Amino acid sequence: MENYTMEGRTYRYYGREAPLYPFGYGLSYTTFRYRDLVLSPPVLPVCANLSVSVVLENTGPRDGEEVVQLYLRWEESSVPVPRWQLVAFRRVAVLAGRETKLSFQVLAEQRAVWAQDWRLEPGTFTLFAGGQQPGQRPRVPSEVLSGRFSVTGTARPLRGC
Repeated sequence: MENYTMEGRTYRYYGREAPLYPFGYGLSYTTFRYRDLVLSPPVLPVCANLSVSVVLENTGPRDGEEVVQLYLRWEESSVPVPRWQLVAFRRVAVLAGRETKLSFQVLAEQRAVWAQDWRLEPGTFTLFAGGQQPGQRPRVPSEVLSGRFSVTGTARPLRGC
């Protein structure tokens, strides 16, 4: 193999073409609703971690399980980056008519970009939370929430944090 780019070979680099069966693809016998996405703090230093919480509600008539997925998108970067990257996921069982609040940590290293070494850069980021990838056309009703946060400071090597 001589072409080591991931262009067109993984969900992160498909460009405008969506994969046939994206991560998290599947059917459920119930429906879920996402709400109250909170990113904390909304502005953080370059080496800090981000806390994320979201409420998942089972709005259907049956108990069910949902795979909650968090994706990160760089709004600007000094090097080419994926259109979004999976940074966390969790399978959660929720009883019919009930809700649960989920908490996640997005580590600083998950925002690192490769520029001859792993670097953390300041900028604006979008975080997506839902039962599917952002922009996916689902077979069943689903939603993806999004929120923005900013990273301040100067770019630095990941190992320098």
